[in-house]
Amino acid sequence: MKRLQAAVVTLMLGLPAVPASAGEAVNLILNWTPTADHSPFYYAKAQGWYEKAGIDLTIEVGKGSGVSAAKVGAGGSAFGIADLATMLVAKSKGADDVALMSIYANTGQTFYWLKSYGVNGVKDFPGHKIGNPPGDASRVMWPAFAKAAGIAPDAVSFVNIGPTAKIAGLKSHTVDIISDFYNEHDLKVIEFGPDLGYVNWKDIGLNPYGNSLIVNGAYLQKNPKLVEEFVRISQKAFATCVADVEPCLKALLDQVSGLDKANQERQWERIKYLMTDEFTTTKGLGWIDGERMKKDYELVQTYLGMEKPFDVTTAFSTKMLDPSVKMDASKVKK
Repeated sequence: MKRLQAAVVTLMLGLPAVPASAGEAVNLILNWTPTADHSPFYYAKAQGWYEKAGIDLTIEVGKGSGVSAAKVGAGGSAFGIADLATMLVAKSKGADDVALMSIYANTGQTFYWLKSYGVNGVKDFPGHKIGNPPGDASRVMWPAFAKAAGIAPDAVSFVNIGPTAKIAGLKSHTVDIISDFYNEHDLKVIEFGPDLGYVNWKDIGLNPYGNSLIVNGAYLQKNPKLVEEFVRISQKAFATCVADVEPCLKALLDQVSGLDKANQERQWERIKYLMTDEFTTTKGLGWIDGERMKKDYELVQTYLGMEKPFDVTTAFSTKMLDPSVKMDASKVKK
């Protein structure tokens, strides 16, 4: 009997330790393929911050904000990254989505052109061709841009160009103007140099919130503590990456193949600018302002349409954010 007990003890000592309780399986679906703006999530996961909080995180590659907003809204993923205007449209269609933290406090929407094509600003847009995909948000929201810029909505023509063909289309003069996100700005500067002209939508007074962290509403009600842990860990990770992005990009590049490190470093500099506004620097990194959300709702309702109108205050919450963690504007270069 003693030999049997000894054998059992020996066997048990040789087994790996089993945690008393496994972490809660949590899925985060991105808005697109992983790049620098997603690196804080990879960094926090690599550091074990989510695991320590009892969160077993899976990061899922996305296929657009529409997909992530729909999946989170249907309960297929607890968390997601989505453009807030797109999320508002999804919510009007019944998606149970709540925004918890802005990543792009400023819109990334930007138009680019070559000065040698006779375009020196938005007043020169009439009569020119703009290249972008049919479902591109900048094309859908074009009437809002045209009104803010003081030009007729039908003064330009649109040409269908895929996301990866925009620079080539501009270079070959297939189109005169392209739309793209500001975090990709430096690729165009390198390609076109001083001939490049551009305008960010913010510069003409249009500044809807961009990519944000969203959660399924029912999941939030059922797991408020876990959601708060997730948001605050993510918020801390973004602040850490603002202070020093190198370990964050390493965590990203260790998990995602095909990314150019130098390009991701350049992207991060632009992303920090997009993260910075009067609220993220004073109220808390990732802060979502109620008055701005009302304006975004009205903008979306006018130009994208709301299938079923709703109270915009149900579409976001800042209660999960740590107000002591703020965006460091001293780290930002435009």
